[in-house]
Amino acid sequence: MWRRSCGHLGARLCWLRGGLQFPAKRHWGVVSCIDRSGSDAASLLTSAKRQGDHYVLNGSKAFISGAGESDVYVVMCRTGEPGPKGISCIVVEKGTPGLSFGKKEKKVGWNSQPTRAVIFEDCAVPVANRIGDEGQGFLIAMKGLNGGRINVASCSLGAAYASVVLTRDHLNVRKQFGEPLANKQYLQFKLADMATRLVASRLMIRSAAVALQEEREDAVALCSMAKLFATDECFAICNQALQMHGGYGYLKDYAIQQYVRDSRVHQILEGSNEVMRMLISRSLLQQ
Repeated sequence: MWRRSCGHLGARLCWLRGGLQFPAKRHWGVVSCIDRSGSDAASLLTSAKRQGDHYVLNGSKAFISGAGESDVYVVMCRTGEPGPKGISCIVVEKGTPGLSFGKKEKKVGWNSQPTRAVIFEDCAVPVANRIGDEGQGFLIAMKGLNGGRINVASCSLGAAYASVVLTRDHLNVRKQFGEPLANKQYLQFKLADMATRLVASRLMIRSAAVALQEEREDAVALCSMAKLFATDECFAICNQALQMHGGYGYLKDYAIQQYVRDSRVHQILEGSNEVMRMLISRSLLQQ
């Protein structure tokens, strides 16, 4: 379902009346902008007032990955009543008058991807740039989030896998008290626990991905479970790997510290893990 949603979105972008003019001879990027409201996405405040054949946008979006570098911004904004039914989805091209960006944020991790605020000040966009009907924006955003949670969980999985491999190699090479650390049963057990949690996370992510692809009713709960479990467990794996590297793990010459810094935010992205627990419990109580 998440791949299909991306396909539908791409088709809609291509078939907007008038067509979007992407820069020639270079790659272009698309960024989704929700709001500063964070986990309470339905309370977003960025407004889009219709004036003739245009919407005039005012407001701002915080923590937007790729902001300032991407060419197209898929914006969730309020065109109607308070709550989720008043939200619409509108495409804004980079260079549109009234669109600007905040300073590049100084983050703990994810430093290869720029993060800025996206600011709209009387930013006029053609009505033809709306995706779907008015009021469908929240539904579009929520469908995208399910796939996004699989994505973030998978990113955590990659960091954890690399951490397990590096730790295994470190234990075999590093010697203390006259023998390799790999001979210490305590560290052997720690490594076994890390590998077990890694495999459990991988299986949960794959199960959720299948449910999402098949558009099953339990897909939302399974994606939430996968994101919750994998990001928590994989961060713990990375953190344990750093500990087992000793002082070397705290040096920037070693990759472990980057995996810890990069994976920490996964417990916040695409809906915090507290929100994941809310979605899971809601699904259970509604059965």
